[in-house]
Amino acid sequence: MVDARYSIAALVRGAITGHRSWPEAWRKPAPKPRYDVVIIGGGGHGLATAYYLAKLHGVTNVAVLEKGWIGGGNTGRNTTIVRSNYFLRDNAFFYEHALKLWEGLSQDLNFNVMFSPRGNIILAHDFGQAEGMTMRYNALRLNGIDGVRLSREEVQRRAPALDFSPNARFPIFGAVDQPRSGVARHDAVAWGYARAADRLGVDIIENCEVTGFDIKDGAVTGVQTSRGDIATGKVGIAVAGHSSEVARMAGLRLPIETHLLQAMVSEPVKPFLDTVVISPSLHVYVSQTDKGEVLMGGALDGYNSYSQRGTWPTVEDVVSSAVGMIPRLKSLRLMRTWGGVMDMSMDGSPIIAKTPVERLYLNGGWCYGGFKATPGSGWVFAHTIANDAPHSLNEAFSLERFRSGRLLSERGAGNYPHYH
Repeated sequence: MVDARYSIAALVRGAITGHRSWPEAWRKPAPKPRYDVVIIGGGGHGLATAYYLAKLHGVTNVAVLEKGWIGGGNTGRNTTIVRSNYFLRDNAFFYEHALKLWEGLSQDLNFNVMFSPRGNIILAHDFGQAEGMTMRYNALRLNGIDGVRLSREEVQRRAPALDFSPNARFPIFGAVDQPRSGVARHDAVAWGYARAADRLGVDIIENCEVTGFDIKDGAVTGVQTSRGDIATGKVGIAVAGHSSEVARMAGLRLPIETHLLQAMVSEPVKPFLDTVVISPSLHVYVSQTDKGEVLMGGALDGYNSYSQRGTWPTVEDVVSSAVGMIPRLKSLRLMRTWGGVMDMSMDGSPIIAKTPVERLYLNGGWCYGGFKATPGSGWVFAHTIANDAPHSLNEAFSLERFRSGRLLSERGAGNYPHYH
């Protein structure tokens, strides 16, 4: 017997009436006068922080304040890559913890975030690059993280669409891969965390811009917003590319610059690429979405900006590099482009820490690692806020390191153009 909910008539009614009968995924509460914790920023990091505060630390009187709509910022403006193949131990252990959370995230949130562990192949175009990558992946294995070296022939079997011809501008010498890495659906991550946090009692308040802080005797006591003042015991900042602007309202100057990072997709085509492929020499990375679109990204635009609009020279550079790596792309039409606003720290590593203002905490400086860090970032930031002290996984990501000089300079992740 056919379930009446899925009959043809029911589908037709749903198509005609639209979404009016669908239940809301999270509540739309008005702000309360006071919360134990206020999280500024309704992207993946802010929502994950609120979720883990409620789930792991029992702190449920929490508000997430988003000036726009959930997932409308950088969470919805990235290339969805998830990996933990970092060289430095502090970064490697942190991102590996995040990757392990990714692997069980759909089950944890009871929401399909479409995590797809399809690998992350970084191409070597000469012997020197191959040796350098081997050193990086040997470090991963010493840290208990997966990584394999691929010969030219193994790369060709894995991604036959790449240019292996004798006339290739950048001949493929070999590659390295992290098989457990992959991609996830960015908006599903935001929606999943929002719904899960809401069900634990967290208030998610959209269209609520923070315009100032209430600070007394060196400690934050509340926030001023476009929807009224809110008193609170603790405040966490998780606003991606706008960290400097929000922190400035509390009298803080951060070692962060804001840059534009563009990405783009082609029209959808029959699946031909089942992994992420990166070329350091061409400064480009390419993958194929579940809809068949070819997703392309590259290096930063070379100027500071808070704009989410890209520039045609960067589009041309990324597309030409992608075609140089995969010649068949030249026949495709570009369908859309977008830009994200990047918090670029001076050493390429994030800041997840207490600030000089008591009970004010910062989660920012993510450079290119923001989306892939989402669950791990929320997990350790919630611990830091709840305990007023960092977890061992984010202890090195302090603001103090920029004063002491104990920087975490992760090559290929810092405030300069690079491949990914």
